[in-house]
Amino acid sequence: MYRLAAKRLLPALGRRNSHFLSSSSGVRALADFINPPRFTTSAASETVSSQNPLNNDSFASSSSTVRSEEERSRAHDETQRSRSPTRPKAHWQEEQARVLHASLRHVIRLGWTDAAMIAGARDVGMSPAIVGSFPRKEAALVEFFMDDCLQRLIEVIDTKEDLQNLIPSHRVAKLVRIRLEMQAPYISKWPQALSIQAQPLNIPTSFKQRAMLVDEIWHAADEEAADIDWYVKRTVLGGIYSTTELYMLTDTSPDFQDTWAFLDGRVRDAFDLKKTVQEVVIVGRFAY
Repeated sequence: MYRLAAKRLLPALGRRNSHFLSSSSGVRALADFINPPRFTTSAASETVSSQNPLNNDSFASSSSTVRSEEERSRAHDETQRSRSPTRPKAHWQEEQARVLHASLRHVIRLGWTDAAMIAGARDVGMSPAIVGSFPRKEAALVEFFMDDCLQRLIEVIDTKEDLQNLIPSHRVAKLVRIRLEMQAPYISKWPQALSIQAQPLNIPTSFKQRAMLVDEIWHAADEEAADIDWYVKRTVLGGIYSTTELYMLTDTSPDFQDTWAFLDGRVRDAFDLKKTVQEVVIVGRFAY
């Protein structure tokens, strides 16, 4: 078909460009037009391959570069984690502590609730969504308060020199009163806190916190374990603390004066019992 078209065009071309056709270059050009040169498959493949930016060698090089970049990035991340494995967790715990501390200001109005924690989060400029990160929301707030009070009591023990001038029974009564006075601002909401502590999932932590409190008070009283069994002393003081705490909930006297009188009586009874036990032990030794 191309040859027929060339023959029809040849006369016109001859008339217009007779000087071109008469030259040898013109003859060769016309011959190439009529019978175009054939390209071999291998030559065409080499041409396409050389002009194709996505040839095998280039693609392999690009892939290896991407893989090496990913490997370097992964190695960098692992190095950073190995250098500071606890930093994200510590930072998260610090933010949670800030929210809980700010939430205590809202407990008197909102109780030991999610609402108080959300208000606390807003106070410190954090999203209320952080409240969802606490596994036991209300319990976390109550337990934070208990730990905070214990720390404050330890600071009182370390800094108050007048405690050293008191006899052990008065020292115990004084420390129990100082600790319970920390709950006085929240007294209207404290029954809710006690119910939260009594839930099955929260009992182990609540028991541990109260045991630590009792231990600190007994240590501050300079009581020796040899006087009476250590676990008996812990049980007795734990009972004094709990009964006084419950009495405080129903006390309507000014500044809880009836509560402190009740506390002094229970402590006095406990130390009288201690003396009675010691006397029984001494009598028993003489009897044998």
